[in-house]
Amino acid sequence: MRRIAWRPLLPVLSSMLLAACAVTPSQNSHSTIASKPLPTFKVPVTVQPLNGPATAPVSETSATGSAQSSDTWQQLRDSFAMSDCDADPSILALARQYTKDPAHFEDQVRLALPQLAYVQEVASHYDVAGEFVFLPWIESGFQSVPGRRNRPAGMWQIMPLTADHMGLRVDGRYDARLDIDASANAVMKLLKQYHDRFGDWRVVDYAYNVGEFNIARLIEKKGMPPAEPVVPRWPVKSVTREHLTRLLAMACVVREPDRFNVSLPTLTDDKHLVQVNVPQSMAVTQAASNAGLSVGALKNTNAAIRSNTIDASKSSYLLLPADHAQQFRDSLLQQNTANAGSDQPAVVTDDSTKETDAHRTKPPSDAHRKTHTVTSGESLWQIAHRYSLSTKKLEQWNNLHGQKLKPGQILKLSGDR
Repeated sequence: MRRIAWRPLLPVLSSMLLAACAVTPSQNSHSTIASKPLPTFKVPVTVQPLNGPATAPVSETSATGSAQSSDTWQQLRDSFAMSDCDADPSILALARQYTKDPAHFEDQVRLALPQLAYVQEVASHYDVAGEFVFLPWIESGFQSVPGRRNRPAGMWQIMPLTADHMGLRVDGRYDARLDIDASANAVMKLLKQYHDRFGDWRVVDYAYNVGEFNIARLIEKKGMPPAEPVVPRWPVKSVTREHLTRLLAMACVVREPDRFNVSLPTLTDDKHLVQVNVPQSMAVTQAASNAGLSVGALKNTNAAIRSNTIDASKSSYLLLPADHAQQFRDSLLQQNTANAGSDQPAVVTDDSTKETDAHRTKPPSDAHRKTHTVTSGESLWQIAHRYSLSTKKLEQWNNLHGQKLKPGQILKLSGDR
């Protein structure tokens, strides 16, 4: 079992997150959980919050932000697909242990909230049960844990071989396991595939923990688990059952925060993470300066970049808080204008559509457009990523309230009247 020095309670993914058919069918455990149930974790001293030193509090005073964050929690609740707090005593017991110190729990959630909100949007895009948004909490405390040779890495704690099967690039300059967007898309896509195969989110979590084909063999021998007990008592290791219990316990706290004397923290609109295109290779220090962030803060949400230079051919976007993303774009535009009459190469200011596995170039004017006309097959998530916005903002500005988009529909891209 691998333990991380600064958070001894983290479970980890072992050598196979994907199916054993890709490697060895005999392996039966891909994740282990430490014996202590309370997931205490700290931000490493080398990592800074987005706006200041490691000890600086996160602002949560905006009324707009409160509404935005409340939507995040409510959307999570609406997407839960498994059992509630009272379905099993072990779920409630773990929930109480998580929140034994409510203030400390709230601080932990506050630090993880930008990443959690981003993962929630990705999970929603793949129609994955909301409980799985808490997988990074269980695996790493939402920390981008750096990987060493043949060791797990990232907030999902993915092994190098597993990353290769998931299509996540790992090399000396870039580790996609630490890329919040790429890794979240890869994991949620995998979970959706598991559910398409097994049709039971509880079984999906078991498959994530011990491997798809090990679970398939169990189903051949035992059949699908009954609805009760909620945590299936298959012949698997106790850590596998506990893994599911942990997910349900976190969902329990979010379902009923008042029951545990917890106030879920808020995340203002301008602190939601969005993608912004990197049009040309540049030093990390330059990118941080353009965004108005410290280098440490920029690396906090872009830990996949393993060198001091952002290679635009390999890393074509950054994840930044929405307000800093706009500052980054404005800085590039100013540089482009300043260089227009000189011999310096102009900075290209086009953005990219980050869809599931591909980027599509769009014209420079897109960054400043006020509306977007929906084309056939486009989703709100894709449009939000194209313009470095959150889906929640687009819903709010266009009064969508979960409505499906129609070809030809015109969406506002800002809150301006």
